[in-house]
Amino acid sequence: MKSILVTGALGQIGSELIVELRRRYGDANVIATDIRMPTDIGLRDSGPFEFLDAADPNHITRVMQIYKIDTIIHLASLLSAVAESRPNQAWQINVNGLYNFLEAARQYKCALFFPSSIGAFGNLSPKYKTPQDTIQRPDTMYGVTKVTGELLCDYYFKRFGVDTRGLRFPGLISYQTDPGGGTTDYAVKIFYQAIKHHKFTCYLRSDTSLDMMYMPDALRAVIELMEADPSRLVHRNAFNVTAMAFTPAELAAAIVKHIPDFEIEYQVDQVRQDIADSWPDMLDDSCARAEWGWRPEYDLPRVTREMIARVSEKLAELKEAPVLHR
Repeated sequence: MKSILVTGALGQIGSELIVELRRRYGDANVIATDIRMPTDIGLRDSGPFEFLDAADPNHITRVMQIYKIDTIIHLASLLSAVAESRPNQAWQINVNGLYNFLEAARQYKCALFFPSSIGAFGNLSPKYKTPQDTIQRPDTMYGVTKVTGELLCDYYFKRFGVDTRGLRFPGLISYQTDPGGGTTDYAVKIFYQAIKHHKFTCYLRSDTSLDMMYMPDALRAVIELMEADPSRLVHRNAFNVTAMAFTPAELAAAIVKHIPDFEIEYQVDQVRQDIADSWPDMLDDSCARAEWGWRPEYDLPRVTREMIARVSEKLAELKEAPVLHR
């Protein structure tokens, strides 16, 4: 990767991936783009930033030509809960936006990364150790757009030779950026409420098991896949990746080990619960391990320690809570 364009750069993944990419490849070689302008001075001033609407091919052409892009990391999308409330907009952004960038990748001979999700599976998919290749009949607009995106990326590789690659992300946990409207967001919000109030109301049932991953693992997975030897990639697109699976009750128990008086209660949001129930409990990521050497580094105990330490420091800086020691 020499000149990298990142869309959705101000989102949960993008805002952290930009920092890591610039550290690895140089500030000037990573072009951050979004449909809104950054308020973070560090992101704004550390390298190129362009306003870019994925729905406008003219915007895309201009940026591609100015920076001579050779790799596109296309993160711009609406997440699961938001997409379910705005299905038409989700299709426009998640599918039509991807199509525009696939066309740009074809025209300018670029590699392209597309993030899929556990949301690409549905109730007919095996719930435990969901295989890399299995039935995909999602029940949400978000899932429909992700399956469509996977198929489009496969088509552009087979039909036009575009170097498309992608991951099926589980829920992502991060202290750096606020959640963006996903069903798994509770696993981030719980730490803020635990530290500030020692109490959290969860919108999922206590026994809802979902795949999760800590953001540093997710960033590393993107970079390792894009740097992988293409001759080893049998699947190329939509690799299952996972690091851990847990329920809200199990996460709460892990937090109690550090904050003994923490309490969790449940007030189920049926829309999000139905989405979560249609998703896998755990993915089988053996293809990613075999084809490009994927290995997660963070498990639940380590993530819990890290999140409590980092979130408490962040809140202390904002003068919202005292620092809690590990």
